[in-house]
Amino acid sequence: MKKTIFIIRIFFFVLCVVGAWLIRYAAGYEGTEKLGLYLFFGALLGALTILVDIFLKGFSLRGLTALTFGLGMGALIALLISTSPLFEQGDPETIFLVRLSLYVISMYLGAVIALRGRDEFNLVIPYIKFVPQKVDVAVVVLDTSALIDGRVVGICKSGFLAAELVVPRFVMDELQRIADSHDTQRQAKGRKGLQVLSELRKLPFVTVSIHESELNPRQKVEEKLIFVAQSLKAKLLTTDYNLAKLAEFQGVSWLNINDLSRALNTEVAVGDTFDVELVKSGKEPNQAVGYLSDGSMVVVNDAAEMVGKSVHIEVISVMPSAGGKLIFARLIH
Repeated sequence: MKKTIFIIRIFFFVLCVVGAWLIRYAAGYEGTEKLGLYLFFGALLGALTILVDIFLKGFSLRGLTALTFGLGMGALIALLISTSPLFEQGDPETIFLVRLSLYVISMYLGAVIALRGRDEFNLVIPYIKFVPQKVDVAVVVLDTSALIDGRVVGICKSGFLAAELVVPRFVMDELQRIADSHDTQRQAKGRKGLQVLSELRKLPFVTVSIHESELNPRQKVEEKLIFVAQSLKAKLLTTDYNLAKLAEFQGVSWLNINDLSRALNTEVAVGDTFDVELVKSGKEPNQAVGYLSDGSMVVVNDAAEMVGKSVHIEVISVMPSAGGKLIFARLIH
């Protein structure tokens, strides 16, 4: 395929040069008069076209739109300048060449400037759902850690995350690389992340879009995520604490699933009563141990014979521990 495209490019370049020679011949020039000038512009036209072809390889709709806009603005600026009084007098041939050069330079600069800012180009946004005016739809960018974590599916099903979810293409590529890893644990994480993304896209009341942003591949994933969130004025959903703090430093709002989980932990105080299932015996005689939904350990006195059953208890003391809270309780008969 590459060899065929190369042959076509060479043929097109030669065609441009021959075409310039034919235009010179049709203009009535003979011998070598202005031969070099016409051949130069023919070769220049062919080379520029081939460079544009190479540059457009793998272009997304956003990049193509930005390029078109840049070329149009460059042509408009060149037109405005070329019709100014600066070109009213002078040698017609010189004026023609200056105008031609002006068009080439202006369109080149317009295209380059537009392409550099294509991720901030808002005329066409294929990954954002258009909504009626005065209706605000929150946008949340998901990172790799949030997808691998998987809890975002349950949060969306509960209806607590009412937002459009955006997954950058480079996040999907990173998940694919992790899933293709030779390390079994990394492979499992990557596949889980892809499975979570698939489940999110199946939810009928959740909009999931793929961000086709073309960023510098040398940039770190964290920098790309923050840039995308800034461009979309979106929040960043992550479980990576360092990424969250970096985003916060750069003015990007972030949502941390771990913070949400801690906020939902059951608040237990002395005197509270509730049911708990006892799963094993405690360290001390006659003690039994159960766990709350947030992982907090509950030690119940005089309940060794109740292991495997659900009992009604009253909290008598609460102590902090490395794993959360350590709760001591007594049976209520």
